[in-house]
Amino acid sequence: MSRIGKVAVPVPSNVAVEITGTNTLAVKGPKGSLNRVLPGEISVRQESDTLVVQRPNDERISRALHGLSRTLVANMVTGVTAGFVKELEIRGVGYRAVPKGPRELELFLGFSHTVQMLAPEGITFEVPTPTRILVHGIDKELVGQVAANIRKVRKPEPYKGKGVRYLGEVVHLKAGKTGK
Repeated sequence: MSRIGKVAVPVPSNVAVEITGTNTLAVKGPKGSLNRVLPGEISVRQESDTLVVQRPNDERISRALHGLSRTLVANMVTGVTAGFVKELEIRGVGYRAVPKGPRELELFLGFSHTVQMLAPEGITFEVPTPTRILVHGIDKELVGQVAANIRKVRKPEPYKGKGVRYLGEVVHLKAGKTGK
């Protein structure tokens, strides 16, 4: 039995859960609503104030999807109650981010042009300092993807460490050329 999959997901009182069919789930809370179709034969049922994720058999694919589905459901409940945040930091002389509204960002990353980033629906940007970017949203998967797209514009290079990185990310620097 999956150790993660068999743990019930607690549902707070301010969250409404609607299960249609056996594996379609809609979660609505104070921050918004999320919908998801769970993979395979995985089913979800509600017992009072918890959600229980079940698998039909002990085949390998069912076991693999059991823990994944439970985590997806837990992330939906967490997202509509608290939301998710991914923090990025910018390192480099002259590198900075400038907000152009809650959903648009202008990045100065050493190119001959600025890079415009437009957030998809449900994602907002916050720039507390010119070298720090916060990506907010209720869908954990989408927040992580948008943060990865921002990082992809200018990844940290291995010699001086300049570029966009996740907060707390360790970039191992290589030794440069040695002089004679």
